[in-house]
Amino acid sequence: MYTFKTLLATVSLGCILGTIACAAIADDDASDRREGSHGRKTVQLGPRPFFLVNDMDESPLKQKLQRCENGPFRPSQFSIGHRGAPLQFPEHTKEAYEAGARMGAGILECDVTFTQDRQLVCRHSQCDLHTTTNILAIPELAAKCSVPFTPADPASGTPARVQCCTSDLTLTEFKRLRGKMDAFNPMATTPAAYMGGTASWRTDLYSAKGTLLTHAESIQLFKRLGTKFTPELKAPSVQMPFQGDYTQEKYAQQMIDDYKAARIPAKDVFPQSFGLHDVLYWILEEPQFGRQAVFLDERVDAPGGYEQAISSMNDVAAAGVNIIAPPMWALLELDRDGRIVPSRYAKAAKAADLDIITWTLERSGLLRDARGPPPTYYYQSIAPAIDNEGDMFTVLDVLARKVGVLGVFSDWPATTTYYASCMGL
Repeated sequence: MYTFKTLLATVSLGCILGTIACAAIADDDASDRREGSHGRKTVQLGPRPFFLVNDMDESPLKQKLQRCENGPFRPSQFSIGHRGAPLQFPEHTKEAYEAGARMGAGILECDVTFTQDRQLVCRHSQCDLHTTTNILAIPELAAKCSVPFTPADPASGTPARVQCCTSDLTLTEFKRLRGKMDAFNPMATTPAAYMGGTASWRTDLYSAKGTLLTHAESIQLFKRLGTKFTPELKAPSVQMPFQGDYTQEKYAQQMIDDYKAARIPAKDVFPQSFGLHDVLYWILEEPQFGRQAVFLDERVDAPGGYEQAISSMNDVAAAGVNIIAPPMWALLELDRDGRIVPSRYAKAAKAADLDIITWTLERSGLLRDARGPPPTYYYQSIAPAIDNEGDMFTVLDVLARKVGVLGVFSDWPATTTYYASCMGL
């Protein structure tokens, strides 16, 4: 019988292991909506999806999307709320999650990390409190940061330094914080100035109240909102085992245990990780949850990683992984006529019988600037074909119809919900 260690050893570590990043999930029949959704069958999209459709180049796809402008629009598991709705709301906050659900996200993401007293909380990184919260405005908590704030030196061009981690704080201290838009001013000379820097294509209008959540609180919130769950086990920024005995395996198990304690069916949970070792742990130790664990594949960002990912696709599937999730650009390329088509990576994943999820739509600012230089990260493989905001739907259509992804992470789920409702996903 395989053990976790022997299964991990059977996989080609040089080709597969690495860091990954955000993703998740499948779309079930509409009848498989969670009880507790309070009858939520329609959604509020706001003007953005309609703006994007009207900005598209003339095409049969544009005409079809325009015919859907009167809805009905319904929640869809094709539409995954990446950190909630962080295009405008502070990420991983109650307010961002509620906005994402209102826009029809059928699945919401809590990135999971831990505090000093080993309590699980929702943060994109263990050490991002200085850019995603107001910790620097609370002196007694800022004093606990692992790297205290050091002002920038404009004369020498030396940027400011600071690092504040969830593991620097107890849960009680963490809950005193307020979420803000993920941003900073690297040349700030004061903590207040450092907390600025929000990108021009985002907004601080909804930053006055950013309610932070524990992982357990996110489960109860998502249950009330009627969505499914995609928690991402974040790579620790501290040495593991933490405090001598808190191992990576205990950390991975604790995340799953929160769903068991809340009596959430495993079929509603899509655990994801940067590390293949976490996914393999769930496959072996929690097979019901491991069946739809998501391997978030950032190998493509390493030198030679794209080719390694393609050549090892069968090894990933043989290890028991069912869902793989690379960034959007890895799934797309241009053909000889400049049209966007599925990439060699996408074809290899399908040939290995792997389901695919991808990330992240609505995270790139203005697409008119996608060509760069340098080209925008998420569109780098197809940048010559991108020149207006409406091209977002063109990309989404190729991912859905030609690549066959199960779902797409979005920083503004209204866009993916509009498409899913129009196409009957």
